[in-house]
Amino acid sequence: MEARLKVLTLLDRLTASGGGERMAIQIATRLDPERFESVICASRRPGPVELDPSVPVAERMVQESGIRYLGLNRHSGLRVDDWLPLYRLLRRERFDVVHAHKFGSNVWATVIGRLARVPVIVTHEHTWSFEGQPLRRLLDRELIGRGSSVFVAVSEEDRRKMIQIERVRPDKVLFVPNGISARRPEGTDVRAELGIPHDAPVIGTVGVLRPQKALDVLIRATVPLLRELPDLHLLIAGEGPERKALEQLAYSEGVTDRVLLAGFRDDVPDVIATFDVAASSSAFEGSPLATMEFMEAACPIVATRVGGVPDLIDDGVHGLLVDSGDVDGLTHALRRMLTDREAARAMGERARERRRREFDVDVVVRRFQALYERLRAGGGPPASITELDPERSSDPAILPR
Repeated sequence: MEARLKVLTLLDRLTASGGGERMAIQIATRLDPERFESVICASRRPGPVELDPSVPVAERMVQESGIRYLGLNRHSGLRVDDWLPLYRLLRRERFDVVHAHKFGSNVWATVIGRLARVPVIVTHEHTWSFEGQPLRRLLDRELIGRGSSVFVAVSEEDRRKMIQIERVRPDKVLFVPNGISARRPEGTDVRAELGIPHDAPVIGTVGVLRPQKALDVLIRATVPLLRELPDLHLLIAGEGPERKALEQLAYSEGVTDRVLLAGFRDDVPDVIATFDVAASSSAFEGSPLATMEFMEAACPIVATRVGGVPDLIDDGVHGLLVDSGDVDGLTHALRRMLTDREAARAMGERARERRRREFDVDVVVRRFQALYERLRAGGGPPASITELDPERSSDPAILPR
């Protein structure tokens, strides 16, 4: 029997607040234990629960999987000595693969992984704006792009930008879209909990409250509809640094009673079940898990045409797409979904069918298992994910979670 491949997943913090972090944890915890020994390592301590209420969720995901978790407890990205424990760990345990997620971890995995002579280094970009930050573009190109075995992009648009804007070698950049598992609502009466009338229409979204999500645009786009439809509510589930600014915007528009900031929620399927229309107003995106959750719920979707969103939604088929920052266009699309319920329902059903067919977490895990084995055997990065997809009778089912 061949020895299992040892895979270290490197994160900045153990958190479930963002899609990239949740995707990383799902990949690490679902690897086939007969073929892989999986370990998760977070370089920083988790933030306090009052600032990041998703920490217990992430900890539970790891604990229930039974895989090892290691924390480095580093303080600053600039103190090299904070990374000595990682170097010693890699040298001592002889990992076959380091799979890093997001920019900071990608940098350090490339540097320390090569110093520690780790055979395979997979770096995983979960999107950014690709604007400004010349140092980041330089490091992506000259350090991560050259030093890692493969540089993963989560959307075709991100892959294009990594090649054209950052000038990373095309043969190093592999597009692997995200995926989710089907989670059923548990029956929580979110409407009653939040004081939303049973028959009131709801526009909703789920995500971290940060500038990338452009939730101010969503609020501004919803204001005319709130005035047209006196029972309409806007429900925003998530936590983050933009909360106070969003609360102030709702106050200045006079809609605080019907713009509900519900905070972080682990019962996302139950939250989405309250939506009549799901909205995403992001300025940029990778391969958004929240949009996939909306698709799984067959909830009519209005989203901005950014990043990997068009990989998920064909405009007018699986939902409606608008340009980023187009407040009037977003208002019009939301109004259309609220008024043409039959068309909205049909788009929601087609979106669910597509999610289940193309964007499943088990497919993502199988692709990375095949990638790890291919690279460890001395093969180069595949030209596309289709080389990782052929059905193999030796590839057992992914662990259920």
